Amino acid sequence: MSVCILDAGSQYGKLIDRVLRELCVNTDLQPLSTSAADLKGKNYKAIVISGGPNSVYADDAPSFDESIFTMGIPVLGICYGMQLLSKFAGGTVGQQTERQDGQHPILVETDSALYKDVPEKTLVLLTHGDTVVSVGDRFRVTAKTQSGTITGFEDAERKLYAVQFHPEVTLTVNGHDMFRNFLFDIAGCVADCTIEDRRQRCIAEVRETVGDKLALVLVSGGVDSAVCAALVGLALGPERVIALHIDNGFMRLNESSTVEESLQRLGLKLHVVDASETFYHGTTTITQKPKDGSDPTSFETNALCTVTEPEHKRKIIGDTFMKVAESETARLKLKPEDVFLAQGTLRPDLIESASALASGAADAIKTHHNDTALVRALRDLGRVVEPLKDYHKDEVRILGRELGLPDDVVGRQPFPGPGLAIRVLCAAEPYVCDDFDETNAFLASVFASDMPADDRSKLGAVNKALADVGGLAALGTLGERAATLLPVRTVGVQGDGRTYSYVGCISCATPQWPLLMHLAKAITRVCHNINRVVYCFGNVVRGPVKRITPTLLTPDVLGQLRKADAVVNDLLLRHSLTTTLSQVPVISVPIDLDADPASTETTTKRCIAIRTFITSDFMTGIPATPGQELGVDVLSEMVAGISKVSGVSRVLFDLTAKPPGTTEWE
Repeated sequence: MSVCILDAGSQYGKLIDRVLRELCVNTDLQPLSTSAADLKGKNYKAIVISGGPNSVYADDAPSFDESIFTMGIPVLGICYGMQLLSKFAGGTVGQQTERQDGQHPILVETDSALYKDVPEKTLVLLTHGDTVVSVGDRFRVTAKTQSGTITGFEDAERKLYAVQFHPEVTLTVNGHDMFRNFLFDIAGCVADCTIEDRRQRCIAEVRETVGDKLALVLVSGGVDSAVCAALVGLALGPERVIALHIDNGFMRLNESSTVEESLQRLGLKLHVVDASETFYHGTTTITQKPKDGSDPTSFETNALCTVTEPEHKRKIIGDTFMKVAESETARLKLKPEDVFLAQGTLRPDLIESASALASGAADAIKTHHNDTALVRALRDLGRVVEPLKDYHKDEVRILGRELGLPDDVVGRQPFPGPGLAIRVLCAAEPYVCDDFDETNAFLASVFASDMPADDRSKLGAVNKALADVGGLAALGTLGERAATLLPVRTVGVQGDGRTYSYVGCISCATPQWPLLMHLAKAITRVCHNINRVVYCFGNVVRGPVKRITPTLLTPDVLGQLRKADAVVNDLLLRHSLTTTLSQVPVISVPIDLDADPASTETTTKRCIAIRTFITSDFMTGIPATPGQELGVDVLSEMVAGISKVSGVSRVLFDLTAKPPGTTEWE
């Protein structure tokens, strides 16, 4: 018997599936629009309704059959699912003036079966603007925030349960316990689905899909593609696997040679192609769907080395990968109809790019290079095999070890297929919208010691959010301090949807790292058009900052970032931090914070940002706190080493959790 997951479009929807699989329960993913009649004949033990980016009262809200709640099957509604249950029960849902995006403490009723063995006060991930204001008859409230916002309710007699938070992510500390209680105690599920079964299904899928043909594996040298190559090799035999490494010109320092050495240990013949010039000058066709419903329009992009739009960069790189692979297939005298493309695409890749394979309802956060329109076209033709599409990063590492891959391969820090190209924030002009000055004034006011914190104002909300660490008064321990907006945009995920928002920059004389982490969370929680906050090393920076250093994917920019990235990664290896810190992107930010604001001359320096990320699911996570997961001395070494790289203005340290800031900056 299976559990049905009704997908309302949550970015974390597939994590529900992953958690249930970890608990050895078989799952079946269906769209939210699935009718009760369709569900009745499938003998489901329980139904879980995921979160989603919509409002239940919106005109374009997804269709949902409320009779599902009267089928007699246990239901757990999460986030949007909770709001659906509230609407059915006659409760009310309202828009909050203050969004809740991030980890927050809640208080639960421990006599509820859902919260058995869960502490009365526990940390959860909240990502919502709408909230349940009141519950209907027969339901009782079982969880609230410390300020009284309803975060859970139930009708135990009908086995209908709802939570506003996301129990599927690691930021919800007792989330697995809640799922275990729901599945086994409330729904009566049986743990009879094993990981070994799934691996055998993957091998069978590869053999069935590829048949007697050959498999071409695009190998970057990262964990995903290495495990994919090993799995395909196990399924088909090494002689039928063509491993192709394409150097796109955006690799890390000495990356290609490291890739070659690693793959030789897999017993796979490696074909290396230097396609850097092809990528620099690559273009692609972009198709856009107008919001008014009119016919789609298409246009040809400029060359990659002149493009600033993040999505265009990803699509050009993804499509160029495919074109180079096709060209190499021809050069190797392989007939295209006899070759299948094998990719190490993971569930999070498909979720964040809203692929129908994972979740057609999910809001696109970013387009992944291995899930572009061209890849989807190949997939529709049946010419792509993706054996890892049901796996998450941590599961891939486990699988890789089971396949016999060495730890220096499966334990490597993730590196995106587009490489350093998406870690350079390209810009021709500052990102300054109509709300820049107002947002900058608010940010500056947080650090203004003489400004009162009216409880009804945004500043009052920040003061309230910092209550556990002494409120705004605690900022006095930072000494001389200031905060300003940076005129660049970064991608984030807020309320299960994509946002492009400002970066807030904090600088002070004496950084108190735990306090700064709390402050970053409070700022993004209260001010929704800031989705990322950084700390700037060096002298205090006083805004406003409204100038940028024009930046494109040119050799000097890439060379600078490559050196800075090498400084960070060498220190991670030297101090054995590659496991503690799940991922540490290093980003080129097109701003010179030491430039004279009165000067009209074009600036030439750039900042370098260090983005630490700690996670087990790679969908949510937290930054490392200096002095805890990352030694202050190690961070100081990183800052000193990067500062020696020619053309670097300042070093920034990303203080943002995910959500609201994604792992990568674009």
